[in-house]
Amino acid sequence: MGLSRVGFARPDMAAAASRHRAWIEAGRHGEMAYLARRLDERADPALLLPGLATAIVATQHYAGPGDVAAELANPALGYVARYARGRGDYHDVLKARLAALMERVRAVAPDVDYRVYVDTGPLLEKPLANQAGVGWQGKHSNLIDPAGGNWFVLGVVLTTLDLPPDPPAPDHCGTCDDCMRTCPTGAITAPYQLDARRCVSYLTIELKGPIPRALRPLMGNRVFGCDDCLAACPWNRHAAAAAETAYAARAITGGAPLVELMALTPAEFSRYFKGTPLFRTRRRGLLRNVAVALGNWGAAEAVPVLKKALADDEALIRGHAAWALGRIGGEEAALATALPAEADPWVREELAAALLSTLPPLLQ
Repeated sequence: MGLSRVGFARPDMAAAASRHRAWIEAGRHGEMAYLARRLDERADPALLLPGLATAIVATQHYAGPGDVAAELANPALGYVARYARGRGDYHDVLKARLAALMERVRAVAPDVDYRVYVDTGPLLEKPLANQAGVGWQGKHSNLIDPAGGNWFVLGVVLTTLDLPPDPPAPDHCGTCDDCMRTCPTGAITAPYQLDARRCVSYLTIELKGPIPRALRPLMGNRVFGCDDCLAACPWNRHAAAAAETAYAARAITGGAPLVELMALTPAEFSRYFKGTPLFRTRRRGLLRNVAVALGNWGAAEAVPVLKKALADDEALIRGHAAWALGRIGGEEAALATALPAEADPWVREELAAALLSTLPPLLQ
C-alpha cells in the first residue's frame, strides 16, 4: 500500500492531553487557534468514532538521506522543507492510501467502521504513534522511527476493528541534544518543549501577519518550513530513500533563486503550487518569506525585484520588501526606497526599522 510503518494502539490519551492543554495555556501555540479547540475529543478519540477499538497509525517517508546544511549554504536560493517539495500534498496522498487500506479491510469485514485523519482532525497523532510502537517523540517533539529516522508524515485511522496493540516505542534520545542546538531561532526551549511562536515552520507557514522583526535575521533563506532539527537527528542514519514519487522535489522547490520566487505573479503562484503544501501560505505569505530571505542575503541583485514589490497589491509583501531593502542598504537600495508621500505608513516603518538595525549599536 506504499506505507512505511504501521502500528496498532488502544488509545489512552489522558497524559498526552494534559501536556497539550498545558502547552496551550502557556500560549506556545501562537495563532494556531485550531489547536486550542475540541480539547475533549483530543483527550478521548472515542468521541470521534462510536465503538472505537483501535487506532491504526501509519507513516510514509517523503525523503531519505540528504545534506540539508549544504542546501542552506547558498543564501541566494530559497529553502523549502523537504516534505513540501513535490506535486503531491501529503494530506491527500497518505489519506488516499489509508482509505484504500480500510476498504480492503472492509472486503473481509464489511461491518467495520473507520475514520481517516491526516492532520485534519482533533487528534494528538504523535502520542498515538508512540503508543502504537511506530516511534518516540524526540527532544525536538517530532516522531523518530528507530528503523527510519524522522523524514516521514503520519496518518491515523480510528476503527471499530479490534486489533492486538503493539508495545509502545521506548525513548532512545539519551543525552543527545543535537536537534536543540541546531534550531536557528531557539524554538526548542528545553528537551521535549517547543515554543511554536519561534519556530521557522510556524513563522513561514502558520503565521498570517508580519514576521516579528527580531526573528527575521535568524531565518536565513528558509522560505517554507524548516528541516534543521530533523536533519540533525543521528537516527537518520537509518533513513532510506522515499518510494512515493509524489514527494519528489521540483525545480521550483528544490532550491530556486530567491529573485525568481519574488517575481511570481498570482497566476504563476497558482500554477506552480495549487494542490501542494505551499498553497497554504497563499502568494502573500510565500513572498513575505522570500522578501525576508532576500534581506538576509543582502545582495544588490535583489534590489530590482524588491523595488517592484513595493508596489504589490498585498501590504504584507510591500512591508517585508521595504524591510529587506533597508537591510541591504547602499545607494542603490536607498534610491529604490524613495517612497512617495502616499506610501503605506507601515511600509515606511519597516524600512526605517531595517535601516536602523544596520547601524552600529552606539548610533542605534
